[in-house]
Amino acid sequence: MKFPEYRPRRLRRTEALRALIRETSLSPRHLIYPLFVVPGKGIKEPIDAMPGCYHLSVDMVVEEAKEVLDLGIYAVLLFGLPEKKDSKGSHAWLKSGVVQNAVSAIKRAVPELIVVTDVCLCGYTSHGHCGVISNGQIDNDATLKLLSKVALSHAEAGADIVAPSDMMDGRVGAIRKTLDRNGFDQVPILSYAVKYASSFYGPFREAAECAPQFGDRRSYQMDPANAREGLREAMLDAEEGADILMVKPAMPYLDIIHLLRQECKLPIAAYQVSGEYSMIKAASSKGWIDETRVMEESLIGIRRAGADIIITYFAKDLARGSNLR
Repeated sequence: MKFPEYRPRRLRRTEALRALIRETSLSPRHLIYPLFVVPGKGIKEPIDAMPGCYHLSVDMVVEEAKEVLDLGIYAVLLFGLPEKKDSKGSHAWLKSGVVQNAVSAIKRAVPELIVVTDVCLCGYTSHGHCGVISNGQIDNDATLKLLSKVALSHAEAGADIVAPSDMMDGRVGAIRKTLDRNGFDQVPILSYAVKYASSFYGPFREAAECAPQFGDRRSYQMDPANAREGLREAMLDAEEGADILMVKPAMPYLDIIHLLRQECKLPIAAYQVSGEYSMIKAASSKGWIDETRVMEESLIGIRRAGADIIITYFAKDLARGSNLR
């Protein structure tokens, strides 16, 4: 094909023509909306670094869940902020824990909404790391037992999907065995399979109050320079029983999403993280960009790279402000 016989602009002339040949779709049904649950009642406190996001008590999370489903968003992801923290993060697996209570309350009020739970210890430990500390190091295998307890407690509360985000070796297999042994073989695992040691997590650490009190997480989260390692990580999780594989963050790692899409048949999720969200919000507040158009373009880019599912703080904004539903 060559000009003038072929004129690509013919199919760009009107919105109807552009929509007719559009290759990538985006709608609220592709999205998961993250929520931050805190102890108490009647609480809806803004998160400064993430405009439009809130710390919510269980009763307010239920109201949010109802609104989310009404907007055509079918899933939420819950993060918990406990009343107390300790060295092992023991409030993470309490039956009366904040996430466990939120899961049960949402499933009673909005049973058709998919509730995904983040399985990690960083928000519950006094040191802010994702695992048990032994002699100044993360004890990988000791941590697996605790993560399995957390996942089981979420499943018992009614979680539809559990999502381990800790990046410990072998945690998907350990959680799968624990769930299966206890009658939860139908609960899927959405694994944070390829999670990079990223600087884009800054606003989230304010929201979840989970910044490390010493060192950093580079001994268990991935080096941003590595792509092939991401594929190895994902394949390990798939072999251990993951049902969905996630790449986090999304925007700087579109190549990794695309690589997994080419190599793997499992559904692929991507997390448009707090830093990505907050940068767009901040630039928009200055009048430097059109927030709605940049939001849609960024999410389309993630879908085009190969993500089936996107976890994004923009989920409600997209559902309200676009004609993509």
